[in-house]
Amino acid sequence: MIPAEIPTGIPADAGVLRLDHVAVAVRHVGAAAALFGGAIGGRFLFGGDNDHQGIRVAQFALPGGMKIELISPLRDDAPVARFLERRGEGVHHLTLIVEDVEVAVARLTGLGYDVVDVDLTSPHWREAFVRPRSAFGTLLQLADSTARWDTPAASGITLDDVLAGRVVFTDDERAVLRPG
Repeated sequence: MIPAEIPTGIPADAGVLRLDHVAVAVRHVGAAAALFGGAIGGRFLFGGDNDHQGIRVAQFALPGGMKIELISPLRDDAPVARFLERRGEGVHHLTLIVEDVEVAVARLTGLGYDVVDVDLTSPHWREAFVRPRSAFGTLLQLADSTARWDTPAASGITLDDVLAGRVVFTDDERAVLRPG
């Protein structure tokens, strides 16, 4: 329940700039890419493996500018693997780009929303999540970033490279070909 009065010192809003993408949890990125990247005309933007989180990611820009992010587990202990086991394939989260994730967290926690997994360690991608039970059944990712996420992959990285596991995200959030 949202309080009638906003507590003193809480920002006037969460600083949301835009809905960046809808993330869809899938068992195999390649199978889902046939739909989102082929049948409905999505254009591959970037992707790769996030070894820390144990996921493979591929993002597609749909006609009109909306983005879909496909995420699949690389190992059984990845959080998305547990999600798939409990809920099956489908929408995993919505990512909102905010002006400042710390301000957004202060706003939402000040209003009583359950914000978790706040990670401010990387200046290139700072994030926090609003739990689904606090957000009407929707996992919300709040993020601010110094990087552009709406342009195609650099260095000629292709969807085939991503699907073959040849691409990895670096600590500064760049997708690069794996060494060797």
